[in-house]
Amino acid sequence: MLLEGDLYGDARLTPEREGKTLAFLAESILRDYPGCVAMVSSFGAESIVLLDMVARINPNTPILLNETGMLFAETLEYQREVSALLGLTNVQLVRPTRQRLAEEDPNGLLHRNDSDACCSLRKSEPLRRALAPFDAWITGRKKFQNDKRAEMQPVEQDGAGRVKLNPLADWTPSDIRDYFDRYNLPRHPLVSQGYPSIGCAPCTSRVLAGEDARAGRWRGTEKTECGIHYVEGQFIAGAGI
Repeated sequence: MLLEGDLYGDARLTPEREGKTLAFLAESILRDYPGCVAMVSSFGAESIVLLDMVARINPNTPILLNETGMLFAETLEYQREVSALLGLTNVQLVRPTRQRLAEEDPNGLLHRNDSDACCSLRKSEPLRRALAPFDAWITGRKKFQNDKRAEMQPVEQDGAGRVKLNPLADWTPSDIRDYFDRYNLPRHPLVSQGYPSIGCAPCTSRVLAGEDARAGRWRGTEKTECGIHYVEGQFIAGAGI
């Protein structure tokens, strides 16, 4: 299967790039925002790379996972496996409230008619509440993932005025693969089944040979983002909740 990483050739993850990223994270977690920074992770196909780095710096860093109620069972099992393996001690499952679900999606079918509203209900709103106590948050976004992310910077600001840190912004797919190999990290079980990008089960499908790695997300629509990096429905580099 041809993935985006093949466009980057055989370039290897250098010790300098890895060291620079680790130093950036350590300064952010331990010096700049001690006790006031959280990482937001999907525990998806590439998430363990950044989770491993954060665990090496401070395994008690808050890790926020949007538990939408529609994640693959494999994702939740992978979260437990990765947390135990890396010694992560502060993983928090962020959920929509029962009241909001009853009001907006009582039958669990909102995603079929309005995927943006479903993402807002199950991801953006709960994550906005969960991030309220923090001054900064860490994401695993990378420039290569899609055109809208190509202009992101390592340090940005979200729509609420929090600092938004993207330590892997300049990493390539080859860098990601090399890190997996270098530290013998387990892959999400769905990757081998044709899911190089993994979100909620109803809105994620297998990727075919020659397709973009994120082609299986919201297939058949123009939607490419869940919305947590949007402001008033518009994708703005550095913005979000």
